[in-house]
Amino acid sequence: MIYVITGASGFIGKRLARQLLSRPDAKVYFLIRNATPERVERLRAFWGADESRAVALPGDLTLPLCGVDAGAIAALRGHVDHVFHLGAIYDLDADPQQEMQVNIEGTRNALALAEALGARRFHLMSSIAAAGLYEGVFREDMFEEAENLDHPYYASKHEAEKVVRREAKTPFRIYRPGIVVGDSRTGEMDKIDGPYYFFKLIQKLRRLLPPWAPMIGLEGGRINLVPVDFVVAALDCLAHTDGLDGRCFHLVDPQPRRVGDIFALFAAAAHAPRVSMRVNAALFSLLPRPVVQALKSLTPVRRIRKAVMKDLGLPEGILSFFNYPTRFDSREAQAVLDPAGIKVPPIEDYAWRLWDYWERHLDPDLFIDRSLRGRVQGKVVLVTGGSAGIGKATAMRLAEAGATTLIVGRDREKLDATAREAAECGLTLLPYSTDIADGAQCDALIAKIAEDHGGVEILINNAGRSMRRGIEHSYDRFHDFERAMQVNYFGGLRLTLGFLPAMAQRHSGHVINISSIGVLTNAPRFSAYVASKAAMEAWTRCAASEYLDRDVHFTTINMPLVRTAMIAPTRLYDHAPTLTPEEAAELVVEAIVKRPSRIATPLGVFGELVNAIAPRFARIVMNTAFRMFPDSATAVGKKENLEAPTADQIAFTQIMKGLYL
Repeated sequence: MIYVITGASGFIGKRLARQLLSRPDAKVYFLIRNATPERVERLRAFWGADESRAVALPGDLTLPLCGVDAGAIAALRGHVDHVFHLGAIYDLDADPQQEMQVNIEGTRNALALAEALGARRFHLMSSIAAAGLYEGVFREDMFEEAENLDHPYYASKHEAEKVVRREAKTPFRIYRPGIVVGDSRTGEMDKIDGPYYFFKLIQKLRRLLPPWAPMIGLEGGRINLVPVDFVVAALDCLAHTDGLDGRCFHLVDPQPRRVGDIFALFAAAAHAPRVSMRVNAALFSLLPRPVVQALKSLTPVRRIRKAVMKDLGLPEGILSFFNYPTRFDSREAQAVLDPAGIKVPPIEDYAWRLWDYWERHLDPDLFIDRSLRGRVQGKVVLVTGGSAGIGKATAMRLAEAGATTLIVGRDREKLDATAREAAECGLTLLPYSTDIADGAQCDALIAKIAEDHGGVEILINNAGRSMRRGIEHSYDRFHDFERAMQVNYFGGLRLTLGFLPAMAQRHSGHVINISSIGVLTNAPRFSAYVASKAAMEAWTRCAASEYLDRDVHFTTINMPLVRTAMIAPTRLYDHAPTLTPEEAAELVVEAIVKRPSRIATPLGVFGELVNAIAPRFARIVMNTAFRMFPDSATAVGKKENLEAPTADQIAFTQIMKGLYL
């Protein structure tokens, strides 16, 4: 049996060729455009076949007769049993002109090649997209009824079918698979398509919220997913069954799932929060079309839409298909496939394999150089509070990654000691002694660094002043609030304003502010500290909006409780679960590498969410903690109490790990 396949290097084509070559008498000629020896050998290795059974056929779909050499056509004429045409562009984001040329003219050229070869049968791999956005059930014998073919991909698949139906002289069969996903047995996939477009959103939700957090999602139409192993098995069976010429077969799931159900399945596979309530997306279609179009034409709306789609990795056309209106009848295909035992496996059985393969092999983040070294090597990075704790641990990581690392602190001796410790490890830290609460010293530091290094490219505002004292013990301590603001807000702000002009001029810069989980949870006893950090966060949000188009990034890290000298006076924290400075430094590294607007623990995000939707409940929880954990002896001017924590206190700190109490 001799086969000619176009698109044999594609996802489905590679697996179909392997399936065909499993037949002892099979010989496959595969059309290939860039027939380099390395590429050809990789395909043969995948198929487990040598050059005697897998023969490269140099060509190009966009050329007449697919660009196949006339001598090769003459040698094969009359010997080819099947021509499988799988070569096409399957991409919602593809250039429309190129898509139309390859999918339509490529089909015409492949059909002409089959006729020139005298092939016994021509097989066209079409798509359910050929039906357009048909309202209702689309049968296998329907074609002209297709409607809403505005999208270039849908139009190109429909027109390609029309070419075969109207122009073919060779007996033909047409196959319309659903949205093809990875192998149900291995999860293997080669590109982002279909439901994979939403995997990044699921991943982001998993990082933001704990898996038990309730979510509100959208419900849409039924999306037809089929694994590639089913498609290949169905193609092989239907192609070799007699008496089916001139017919079209739907390779689809007879029981497709709704968008919300599919999203829930993959969210469960990813251990992400599950959607507990859904809003039907069809409600949005009630908006008058002119109003929708007018909104889409507004510059702010277009920019926001583009930014959101880019951040989530979604193609521009994907949202228009959310309310997919078409159901596909597949009785003709099932009548042949069911007796052969070929059925679509339930997606519940393999969704986890698809997710696992995507996260290990296809996640776009895997292909971006987002190493710390890639971000900071050769760049000037300034860390305030760099002589101890989080600042010191962060500075060490930066120096290891090749950054010119400047550390700032009030105590010259501690700075020099940290620099010597780094030198003993073969690292260089450059100390600058400055009290950032002093405006004149801040101005001098900015000028000195501009003179020494030309400014900084990454500023990490880590220096901070914390105090744990209830308001009832602060009536006569207004200076506590002033001191907190001087360091946590005004100090960081002065430095940021000093280095920001050069960043904006270069169209490159990153400001990272170390804030607190207390800002998200409204932690009692930390009113002075939380207020000062909240002020910096509010200013940062404003600045991020103003400097977005100048490529200056701002990141806020809502740091949980970290075991540093800052919390040492509170003996209660000796028994509380905390991060080490090195673990906290990892969050700073994540901020530098990924440059998000915010980094927070799931508990912090959940706390902010509860404060937004159920503020009274949040206050009850915090008031309970406030009464459960008294002020330290130091805060109220008494002798230190060294009593062991109660069982209730230990249990609460374990549940609220990292929370300031």
